[in-house]
Amino acid sequence: LNNPISDAELERRWRAVRAVMEKEKIDVLLMQNNNDHMGGYVRYFTDMPATNGYPNTVIFPADDEMTVVMQGPFNGDSRPPADVWRGVKRILTTPSYESAHYTQYYDPELAAKALAPYARGTIGLVGIYQMSFAMGDFLMKKFSGAKFVDASELVDRVKVIKSPEELELVKRCAEMQDGSMRAAFKAIKPGMRDTQVAAVAVHYSQDHGCENGIYLCASAPPGTPAKFSQRHMQNRTIKKGDVLALLVEQAGPGSMYTELGRSCVLGKVPQQMKEELEMVKEARKITLDMLKPGTPCKDVWETFNAFMRKHGRPEEARLYCHGQG
Repeated sequence: LNNPISDAELERRWRAVRAVMEKEKIDVLLMQNNNDHMGGYVRYFTDMPATNGYPNTVIFPADDEMTVVMQGPFNGDSRPPADVWRGVKRILTTPSYESAHYTQYYDPELAAKALAPYARGTIGLVGIYQMSFAMGDFLMKKFSGAKFVDASELVDRVKVIKSPEELELVKRCAEMQDGSMRAAFKAIKPGMRDTQVAAVAVHYSQDHGCENGIYLCASAPPGTPAKFSQRHMQNRTIKKGDVLALLVEQAGPGSMYTELGRSCVLGKVPQQMKEELEMVKEARKITLDMLKPGTPCKDVWETFNAFMRKHGRPEEARLYCHGQG
């Protein structure tokens, strides 16, 4: 495994979640993810990513090891290698594909096998926004005598408090992103396409522990708005004097995320950009000064928007300061 989470850390997570399950009288948790960009639950419990749009379903009992349902041959049923799938006693496989609608109940049928002992118990659903309708619909009909509850918040309250090991991984991710940004700006020159600049950042990141991520960028003449975008929209050729904005948002070792956005100018920096940079730095300081234990995220949001209004700038209307908690 690349940069595996330690056994001790995984066991700490399992103990913390099971303690809350016992308190809330939940017998088993069910979660499903299909990618490692937004696949935090499967990765958090198993240290194995869901990838490529293939659903990975995890059954996490309060009193037993986990069962995983994943893409593979029909009727697959095995005990996986203990040094790879830690805490997992059984992997069930079936060739299921979200783009092939007729396979929609293949995974739920296997999940039902693992959930059979809890047919009249309490089943906690984790991350229902990422769980397929087919999974929920099938299991709720199959186990009509069970009690289903949304356990997402229960798990999140455990997951959000980072251990020393997790904090160190967050720092390593941030350092990796600093390096990838420096590498991209060192390589940039007129004649390159936006996607080629992003590729430099990708290459550096993968060499330094990156597991996945997105690299958004866009170039434009000074004073021309340009919204950085995914690779499909990165075909513009950079010219002398252009401004390029680059966003590096990827997971580092252990699949911890940070995010870094910067702009560079291939020529003289306009005075307006210098002034706006100072405004950004001042807004950032206001936020950083508030990021202390006990501060409601809502207060940070409102303080930032009050600052923006005061200086005649548009308020944040989407997602500010991704890592607030």
